[in-house]
Amino acid sequence: MAQLALKLPANVEGDFFVDSTCIDCDACRVFAPTVFSDEGDQSTVFHQPESDAERLAAEKALISCPTASIGTAAKHDMRAAVAGLPELVADDVYRCGYTSEDSFGAVAYLVEGKFLVDSPRFAAPLVKNIERLGGGRWMLLTHQDDVADHQKFRDHFGLERVLHRDDVRSHTAKVERQPSGLDPVQLDNDLGRDLLMIPTPGHTKGHAVYLYRDTFLFTGDHLAWSPDRGHLYAFRSACWYSWPEQIKSMVRLLDYRFQWVLPGHGRPVNLPAAEMRASLERCVEWMRRR
Repeated sequence: MAQLALKLPANVEGDFFVDSTCIDCDACRVFAPTVFSDEGDQSTVFHQPESDAERLAAEKALISCPTASIGTAAKHDMRAAVAGLPELVADDVYRCGYTSEDSFGAVAYLVEGKFLVDSPRFAAPLVKNIERLGGGRWMLLTHQDDVADHQKFRDHFGLERVLHRDDVRSHTAKVERQPSGLDPVQLDNDLGRDLLMIPTPGHTKGHAVYLYRDTFLFTGDHLAWSPDRGHLYAFRSACWYSWPEQIKSMVRLLDYRFQWVLPGHGRPVNLPAAEMRASLERCVEWMRRR
């Protein structure tokens, strides 16, 4: 649990705080962007919740913190926050919360009754709520870094896992489906063309993104929104395999239509398809200048 004695000095005074164990994963800023902000290499509370909605969002961020670095001075009834995770994004898509330190706090997603994208913590309240939402048939892993408790979810739900072969390591050797190459892969005949795996080497050699219903693009560590730049971007400082290959992967995404970018790290965004394409083109231009 977060400790008041380790409270970061940059926190504004009030109930919620972040302590010095924060690893700056960004999860709290995704769940409660009006409460938490980035202060150097860690998150802090820049605005104490004023409304019930802000308080609930901050409580979800507290539950979702992978290092238990968020605390409150007062005792909270967390039942509403627990019941609210996974949190609805849009349609049948949810963000799970309960991020894992093993995945450096990467946000995982659930499509109701169908699949998970990457692995959250295998926490009993989350598992119960996923069961209530119909469980799933697949676990789609974007890359080797964000697999966390994949085996526990496999054992509990019987999920068929998918991971590009170039990212298979000893801890993912038992993954059931391991596509290879650069060609997109249609994953589920029952969903028609609703679910597509698109290899996107760059961040890692076997990184892939997943396109659902030509609307939702689950991007792992490949692509996110930058509020400061005002366009989509990639993590130049966290490219572990090849920046030139990541640029090529980004260019290939221009062949697809989507309206949501839902990353593991970084900010999500929802734009009309034409605006999303224009933002992706700006991203490619930006990447070529790095």
